Amino acid sequence: MRNGCSYHDVMQVCLNGHLITDNYYTSPEFRKAYCAKCGEKTITKCPNCNKEIKGDYHVPGIVVLSSSSTPVPDICEYCGQDFPWRDKRKKLKEVVQEKDLNPVLLIKQICDRFHLVTKQIRQRHSDRNTIDVKDEYDVQDLLHSLLVIFFDDVRAEEWCPCYAGGSKRTDFLLKNEKIVIEVKKTRSNLKAKDLGEQLIIDIANYQKHPDCKILYCFVYDPDGYINNPKGIENDLHKDEKEFKVIVNIIPKGH
Repeated sequence: MRNGCSYHDVMQVCLNGHLITDNYYTSPEFRKAYCAKCGEKTITKCPNCNKEIKGDYHVPGIVVLSSSSTPVPDICEYCGQDFPWRDKRKKLKEVVQEKDLNPVLLIKQICDRFHLVTKQIRQRHSDRNTIDVKDEYDVQDLLHSLLVIFFDDVRAEEWCPCYAGGSKRTDFLLKNEKIVIEVKKTRSNLKAKDLGEQLIIDIANYQKHPDCKILYCFVYDPDGYINNPKGIENDLHKDEKEFKVIVNIIPKGH
C-alpha cells in the first residue's frame, strides 16, 4: 500500500509475452528471471522508454476474490512502441501468410511436434524449474501456450462430460476459425477402448456446438498405451460439409 492510495503494481513478462506475475512488488516470491514455459528472459520495464509495465490495480481496503490476471499489453502506454512479443507475433504471422498455411495445418504442426517440445523443455539451464507434462492439465497448459503463437483468440472452455468418471475438463475454442481443440492424455485407465468411447460421446456433443465446424481431437500418448493409433484416427475421422472431425494421436510408432 502506498500512503493509503490506490496504485498499480508492476507486471513481469517474458520476451515471448507470457505473464510471470502482475504483482511484482506485492508478491516477490513469484518473480522469475526466466520464463518456466519457454525459457525466455523476463522484463518489468519497456525496453524503449524504461517505464515500468503496469500490473495489478490495488485499492486499499478492497479484497478481490477473482483469480483473473491483468492482460499483457502489446504496446507501451508511455511511448507507444510495441513490446518485443508483439513484434515476434507479427513476424510469425508473416511467415504463416508466406507459407499460406491454413489453421488446421498449423494445429497439426503444433500437435505433431508436441512430444519433442515436452522433451526439450525438460533441458533447462542449470536445472531451472520447468513444466513436466505428467497429466492432462499439463498437456492443456503447454498446448495453450503453443496455440497463442499463431492464434490471437484462444478461448478455454470448461465443461463436464457425461461419461462415467468424467471430471471437469478444458478444451480450446478458436472462435474466428470455428475450430474446437479437444485435449486428452492416455493413462493406465484410459486406453484404446475407453478413449474411443469417450471421443464418440464428445464428437456427438460438439456437433451441436454453434461455433464448432471442425473438431480437432489431440490425444497425447507418451507411454504408448494405444497400439493402433492410425486405426482410431481413421475410424473417428469425419469429413462432412458442416462438421469435420480430425483425431491426431501423438507420438506414434512406440
